[in-house]
Amino acid sequence: MHDYVIVGAGSAGCVLANRLSANPSNSVLLLEAGGPDDSPLIHTPAMMAMLPDTRFDWRYRTAPQPHCNMRRFFWPRGRTLGGSSSINYMIYIRGHAGDYDQWRDLGNPGWGWADVLPYFKNAENNERLGEPLHGRGGPLNVADPRFRHPLAEMFVAAGESAGLARNDDFNGATQDGCGFYQVTQKQGLRWSTASAYLRPAMERPNLAVVTNALTCRVRFDGRRAVGVDYVRRGVAASGEARREVILCGGTINSPHLLMLSGVGAADEIRRNGIEIVQELPGVGMNLQDHLGTWLRYEITQPISLYGTTPEQLAAAQAEYESKRQGFFTSNVAEAGAFLRTDENIDKPNLQGFFLPYCLTEAPAEAPQPYCHGISFVFYVNRPASRGRITLASADPLDQPLIDPNYLADPRDLTQFIAGIRMARRILAAKPLGNILGRELGPGLEAQSDEAIAAYVRDHASGTIFHPVGTCRMGADTLAVVDAALKVRGVDGLRVVDASVMPTLIGGNTNAPTIGRACSRDRDSEGKSCLAGATGFWFARMEHRNLTSAQRSAQMTAISSTRTIGASCMLLPPCRTGSSGASGISTLRATTSGLLQSSRPDRRSIGGSIGWWPSESAGARLPGSRTRCTRFCRRRLRKRNKGDRCRTSSDSKR
Repeated sequence: MHDYVIVGAGSAGCVLANRLSANPSNSVLLLEAGGPDDSPLIHTPAMMAMLPDTRFDWRYRTAPQPHCNMRRFFWPRGRTLGGSSSINYMIYIRGHAGDYDQWRDLGNPGWGWADVLPYFKNAENNERLGEPLHGRGGPLNVADPRFRHPLAEMFVAAGESAGLARNDDFNGATQDGCGFYQVTQKQGLRWSTASAYLRPAMERPNLAVVTNALTCRVRFDGRRAVGVDYVRRGVAASGEARREVILCGGTINSPHLLMLSGVGAADEIRRNGIEIVQELPGVGMNLQDHLGTWLRYEITQPISLYGTTPEQLAAAQAEYESKRQGFFTSNVAEAGAFLRTDENIDKPNLQGFFLPYCLTEAPAEAPQPYCHGISFVFYVNRPASRGRITLASADPLDQPLIDPNYLADPRDLTQFIAGIRMARRILAAKPLGNILGRELGPGLEAQSDEAIAAYVRDHASGTIFHPVGTCRMGADTLAVVDAALKVRGVDGLRVVDASVMPTLIGGNTNAPTIGRACSRDRDSEGKSCLAGATGFWFARMEHRNLTSAQRSAQMTAISSTRTIGASCMLLPPCRTGSSGASGISTLRATTSGLLQSSRPDRRSIGGSIGWWPSESAGARLPGSRTRCTRFCRRRLRKRNKGDRCRTSSDSKR
């Protein structure tokens, strides 16, 4: 029996586990469906292209998209400690201040920009920037990129030539302009929430972390959540919660688990033979994502990532091993811009990323570029199209049906067309324009609105990995959680992840998911409670009162443990017979596939955007076993008959 059971050790779950277990009187169980974040591919920044469609990814696929030539899109989501913060591009963007004020105005008090800024600052340790908008000393390390590709430097200079303002802080007073992104890295390593928050807390006796544990349902006693049932390596287990169950599974998994547990639209749940606990028609609705499109150009100078030689790779690897410097510290999308296609709008409506190589085109059978080139990827910051998540079946091992409904609202495509025209002008400016060759996509023949729209719909578009909104907060009948992130109509259950966002922010979504990480309030009686969101989502974490001596002792312990956690993440030098040799060998064995070459069957850097896995993959959860399937189906049949399936206790895990 634990006080809190947290489902999902991702960007939000790791923060929650740290904050709740900081109070020694709280007992916390953290369940993660994936395994440990033990691969050097996770912690080496430039290796992120090797992570989608591996054991660290849920391998989701969308339904065919009617407004995108019936294409299915792959949706990588992190399935390991740290969740998507362990496989993403590490870009630290909070979003525009107006986005949060809009949340507040939608009926969510405490979520305006003035309310959330202190939590962002508390979470942050910014190596370059400080007050009044940035923090120092927080767990989440934010740094400037250690490596800047020469083409990225040329892009920023071209943006300035085209009239964009140089912006050295996209999280500062203004978001507009071009510049280099800051990243969540520390000493040349990815700094995920597992590194920043979970690892320092792992030695606490009141925190239990269980990996490879797929949660099948939330258990209720009447309308109160009292625990969860999960499967770990084919064995049934349960986690009991005295106080709260907190879902941190993300925009796909949290609504999926709610529906499997009988919370959601009544028709949807009954159709799958599940007993209704609480009717909430908004569960799974309001799905939003940043759909991206891109321009691709040949360049006349051999300075892109195409055709990197084994000798160059070996030199980059040696530099990284010895100094934690060089290309292997790069997130590849080093530079970018926030743009307005209409001077009359009040905030940037596009965000773009420059890549020093040519992206591939969907589908994989299409002619692909094998040349030195560049790409500019961008998305509409606040798309108007809305999709949904629904059940495929009552089997927890069956992936839910994901329908983002891309481009259903014509206003989104209008902004893409304007964005392509604007990006063409920027990329043609000096000095980048001096080395531009052919425009490979959309191509000079695509000049009309219709031709550009067809290019975006049919070939050049894909997820930029920011799904939100399926358990949105609010006060209306379609809201799933209230402003304190409590699931409406039941007790003892919260959702704390990006699914509670009412609308997409103008920017990457990882930083907002963890921004309020260090907030702790007290209620008037000094009792231990969870009154809101910890991390950015958990706005008002309320613990039992601690004395100043207890707080000081905790901070000392966290600081010393954090050092241990950081040293554990360092890749060992490559020495014959060393304990770390296998990890470095694994890293070396995969680097030749990272950099784009003339081999069409290999992924390129940034492959999550440019590499197109099989559309048919992902019908079942990765790593699922027939034994687990039989167990889950048997359990569901017994549950629907009102009988509880026997499970092992926590002590027998």
